[in-house]
Amino acid sequence: MYNPEHTAPDLDAFHAMAFTALDQLPATFQQAAREVVLRIEEIPPQDILDGLGIEDPMELTGLYEGIPMTEKSFADPAPWPDTIWLFRRPILAEWRERGDVALPDLVTHVMVHELAHHFGWSDTDIATIDRWWE
Repeated sequence: MYNPEHTAPDLDAFHAMAFTALDQLPATFQQAAREVVLRIEEIPPQDILDGLGIEDPMELTGLYEGIPMTEKSFADPAPWPDTIWLFRRPILAEWRERGDVALPDLVTHVMVHELAHHFGWSDTDIATIDRWWE
């Protein structure tokens, strides 16, 4: 029996796809985007799911933890680094379910969505970078 988990890209491949997504950002955002910690995990940790009130870990493909750049203050520094989480198994599940998109494009879409939280982008800003948002 075919098991797509055995042929799916591993965590390292997801890191590579995420960094490729960063390379595709407009040059003005690349450096700041690279300062965000990137974590790739198989599924969301239980404490994150609990904090968001999500029961099914397959419902969360990505998450931004931090203070958006539009709200940062030198007088009130963040106690932890801004972090983008990508969750491999939920992204793979969405990719399989869609069946009409390349996996690197889906990873880019999730990255851009999470970076939008970091940069404080509007829907119009996102649409100039991610064609799916149109």
